[in-house]
Amino acid sequence: MGALFAAGVLVTAAALRARPVRFDERLAPYLSIPDPTSGLLGEAPVSSPFGVLERLVAPWLHDAARLVGRLGSPTAELERKLARAGRLESTEQFRITQVAWGAVGLAGGIALALLLAATRRPSPVMLSILVLVAAVSMVVACDYRLGQQVRRREERMMLEFPTIAELLALSVGAGEGPVGALERVSRSAHGELTSELRITLAAVRSGVPLTRALEALADRTGVATLARFAEGVSVAVERGTPLADVLRFQAQDVREASRRALMELGGKKEVLMLVPVVFLILPVTVVFAVFPSLITLQIGL
Repeated sequence: MGALFAAGVLVTAAALRARPVRFDERLAPYLSIPDPTSGLLGEAPVSSPFGVLERLVAPWLHDAARLVGRLGSPTAELERKLARAGRLESTEQFRITQVAWGAVGLAGGIALALLLAATRRPSPVMLSILVLVAAVSMVVACDYRLGQQVRRREERMMLEFPTIAELLALSVGAGEGPVGALERVSRSAHGELTSELRITLAAVRSGVPLTRALEALADRTGVATLARFAEGVSVAVERGTPLADVLRFQAQDVREASRRALMELGGKKEVLMLVPVVFLILPVTVVFAVFPSLITLQIGL
């Protein structure tokens, strides 16, 4: 085992040193555009305490991230999911995270395979499939976790929307314009939807029209309710419709939709709600009813 480990280390070191340099890497120093800003104004790059190991592993991590990108979801879809989840990392950073998760799954699969080989001695093909499935499962689990973050963030935004819409309606009813109402609400409220409104306000201040900024908000979040909100505000601004009434009606519609969804969820969970009644409460009730009678019969005998 020691000889095999030493041979593996030597092979890995040789592969790292013999990694071919690609053509674009050779041309990159001559085609890069210099940064005109001063280096004293930039932040110091943050590196790990293992600088040499980081420089050795970084190219392989980028190659593995490209491989995961080819096998996984497209880059455009991943960028949209990261934006909907509110994460500021790039697609390449997320791919590297997936590679790290896959490496953890690979290590766990190898450990389990060694344990099974030492105890039950299964076939090498089954052990190889086990290791591969463990690595792929961790990569898929990382993507699934991102999807769960998107879903939870959208649920939080749906819960915040009625309150935000009513605050906007109050501000507009008090005489403020749409942009002023958005600024007031973004200063006084906190949450996922408020952070998206701040991004929309930043776009408006930079010269983007309000209707386009709201459309970008709807596209960035991917929530149908916010798409209707952006459309309603755009129509109200362009045609002169009372904006406060539109916002109140939208808040009422969202509350009604959430109430209907809750009733539908309760209807689907009726059978599951009977499980503790049938398997827990009813047997305990029967035991309490029958046990005194059994004790009385035993005493009488």
